[in-house]
Formats: sequence, C-alpha cells, structure tokens
Amino acid sequence: MCRPSALPASFSRRSMAALALAGLASLPLAVPRPARAAGTFTLSSADLRDGGTASARQVFDEGGCHGADRSPQLSWRNPPDGTRSFAVTVFDPDAPGRGWWHWAVAGIPASIDALPENASASGYLKRLGAVEARNDFGLDGYGGPCPPPGKPHRYVVTVYALDTADLRLEQGRPPAMFDHEIGTATLGAARLTVTYGR
Repeated sequence: MCRPSALPASFSRRSMAALALAGLASLPLAVPRPARAAGTFTLSSADLRDGGTASARQVFDEGGCHGADRSPQLSWRNPPDGTRSFAVTVFDPDAPGRGWWHWAVAGIPASIDALPENASASGYLKRLGAVEARNDFGLDGYGGPCPPPGKPHRYVVTVYALDTADLRLEQGRPPAMFDHEIGTATLGAARLTVTYGR
C-alpha cells in the first residue's frame, strides 16, 4: 500500500477506500511531477547560416573547386540529459546515388559545446581524442562542398548528442559505419542546412 505522503494532496480517504474495494490499493500510484523547463537542442555557426550559402572558406580545393577547405565553426546548446559525447556529420543528399559524405567525426567529449573553424585539419579534434571518418573524397577528415556544375546542392550539418562516450570507431573508417554507430546511440540531433553550386 502506498504511503499517504506519496499521494497527491487531492487524493481523499474516500478515493483510497474505493480503490481498496476494487482491489487496486496495492498498486503503485504515479504521482505527477512538474515538468522541468528545458531548452531546445540547437546548432549555430559563425561561418554558416541555416538556409544560406556555404562560403569559399568551407569549399573543397580540388576537382575544379577553389576554396580554403576549412571545416566550419560550430556551436551547440541545450543537449539532452544523459549526453556523454557528441558527433558531427556533413552530408550532401543531392549527390548522385546515396549522397556524399563530406565529414563524420565522433568522440567529441560531452564537456565541449563548440568547434573552432578548421578543427579537422588543425589537429584540434585529435587533441580532444575524437576520430574522423574517411570522407567520400577518400581523405580522412573534412572535405568541403564541390558539386558538379549545375543546380546547387544542399549540405546538411548535424551535431548528435550521444548516450555513450565510446562508439568503438577508429580514424579513417567509412562514413557509413560512423553513421550507423552514431544512429545507435543518438539522444538528440540539431542541424542546419546550407547550399552551394557552381
């Protein structure tokens, strides 16, 4: 039987008697708790604006593209409770076939809430203990937008809050493997999308 202190104030002795007659008094009673105010998990960038165009600083520097090929600055807020690490991906869903992976990184510690510009090539991620996939250009780390001439492509930048600090991924593994493992541990995701064409 529930202790009176566990019952809502509006729960009367008459209600308890009714439950006892129905044989339900021994069942646990769920006492509603006030909802905790929580912010929405969001992603922002000093280099990219959601719905905007990728800048030359983020564009690839081979294959007819001429950019600085620097991974973008990213910041995130209000990750879900229980977050133990973060992962980031950049994916082009408009590329032929199954799309094109430009970046996949996992193992970003839960204490981190931002990545500086060029975190991939500068060694910053390695110093954090994070690992990066081999992108679809065949390079470990970030490879910026470089679509074929024609209609601009979309580039979806996503930060994932994960329930584990160890996805058992290694540097240079395929991005599809990163994507699968990230998917098994995701508590929440925040994203922004930019376009680029030439």
